[in-house]
Amino acid sequence: MSSREEVLRRVREALGGDRGVRPPVPRGYARRLTEAEAESRADVVALFTERVADNRAAVRHVGADEVGTAVAAALWGRETKQIVVPADLPFGWLAELDGVRALADTPALDLDTLAAADGSVTGCALAVAQTGTVVLDGGRAQGRRALTLVPGYHLCVVHADQIVGTVPEAVGRLDPARPLTWISGPSATYGIEAARVEGAHGPRHLEVLVVED
Repeated sequence: MSSREEVLRRVREALGGDRGVRPPVPRGYARRLTEAEAESRADVVALFTERVADNRAAVRHVGADEVGTAVAAALWGRETKQIVVPADLPFGWLAELDGVRALADTPALDLDTLAAADGSVTGCALAVAQTGTVVLDGGRAQGRRALTLVPGYHLCVVHADQIVGTVPEAVGRLDPARPLTWISGPSATYGIEAARVEGAHGPRHLEVLVVED
């Protein structure tokens, strides 16, 4: 039997052979964090914070009444002059801005305007503690995907009650029909010499504000 025939045989076998009955796919995923990983809700949030930092993103905890101040401080710290935001971003998140121009994405901003912006500010659909990932689905306070892929800096506000333990938990809560963007740290890739290059297909800098409600 040739290599080609062997490959085709395995494909047919995986598809159930002539009977068209596919064998069951093992799905023994860990759907919850173990007690060793997180005993309490506070531990889930703490694990998320740790993993976000491991992913080379900046992360801070703020109170629910401090979001506007924290957003302003993050943007001032980067000497930001102009940002782009979803049209439905909560007004209070930008209420403390002074000297920073916020452009709402309505009507949709062109790519040149997005590229010229110093950054973007959004919320998220949910976040995953185990991987330090934030997930956007184009819903409230998130906007379209270009808002977070074109500017070089992304400030994401995550409420503590949006943080789930594992990826299977996240998948169970998300709508697969929506445009899902999974973000685990700044955009990065590795070249042929294994050199890390950031900003190859998204923002070079990610900052996360975890809001303790």
